[in-house]
Amino acid sequence: MNHATAEAITSPAEVPLTTSIIDHFSSLSDPRIEKKTKHNLEDIIVITICAAVCGADDWVAVANYGKAKYDWLKTFLKLPNGIPSHDTFGNVFSVINPNEFEERFLNWIRSVCSVTKGQVVAIDGKTLRRSHDKSSNKSAIHVVSAWASENRVTLGQMITDEKSNEITAIPELLNLLEINGCIVTIDAMGCQKRL
Repeated sequence: MNHATAEAITSPAEVPLTTSIIDHFSSLSDPRIEKKTKHNLEDIIVITICAAVCGADDWVAVANYGKAKYDWLKTFLKLPNGIPSHDTFGNVFSVINPNEFEERFLNWIRSVCSVTKGQVVAIDGKTLRRSHDKSSNKSAIHVVSAWASENRVTLGQMITDEKSNEITAIPELLNLLEINGCIVTIDAMGCQKRL
């Protein structure tokens, strides 16, 4: 998978000077057919991010989160047709450009999280549960994440290529982050030397 470059992610002309999720994702391309959409893309993105922060790990959990928090979400989202179904969340995320989403997500994270000198940033890889697709012979998605322990937030993630592993994704992820002066921890997988 091709990921956004560090220059594209940190371009000051494109990064909103706000911590609002809506502002950061307002320019995300919406590939859906306008006449067939019942829900605003910004609403779907905000609900998904909020649900994921609260521990939702599949589309059913995201939709359930939205229903449980409807009154609160309605105070700042439009929600013209209520909370989308779990199928709608899944369908929308299957068609949006992952590179565009990643770029906006990283910019939003940077706007709300300041990495302080000496902070511990933990690098770790995880395989996403139920992300394989046997019908199209796709293996499960493996993601390498950088976790800012003091701020308790993920600074960035990198999906490993199907025919690769964490070792190649870790340097790419580190190049995307501004972590000068931080202490970076990593498990034994990242301690291998090139031969």
